[in-house]
Amino acid sequence: MSYQGFRELKVWQEAKQLAVHIYKITTNEKFSKDYGLRDQVRRASVSIASNIAEGYEKESNKDFVRYLLIAKGSLSELRTQLEIALEIGYINDKVFAKVEDKCQKINAMLINLIKVRRERF
Repeated sequence: MSYQGFRELKVWQEAKQLAVHIYKITTNEKFSKDYGLRDQVRRASVSIASNIAEGYEKESNKDFVRYLLIAKGSLSELRTQLEIALEIGYINDKVFAKVEDKCQKINAMLINLIKVRRERF
């Protein structure tokens, strides 16, 4: 299947929605006052969709896979930061579970896309 642009990729759409969700949950009173963690969480979440888009535009499978791996790394960074936020009381179990489900879905999508793109080397 050929895509016209990165915006058509389901994984990019999911990653972008995750970043929007992260921005919303980091506006709560406790989280918003911890500028360091708040900004790091936001950067990591934005990095996921951004790297998918940037890699897609490189127009080679090898480069695309490299950027997908970077996106996967940013996703793991985000998941770690959210666990910390949970443990220090910035988010509750329900919020964490919802975001973790989204992260797992995106991770699975990235793994599948990396596999498919590697087969084209």
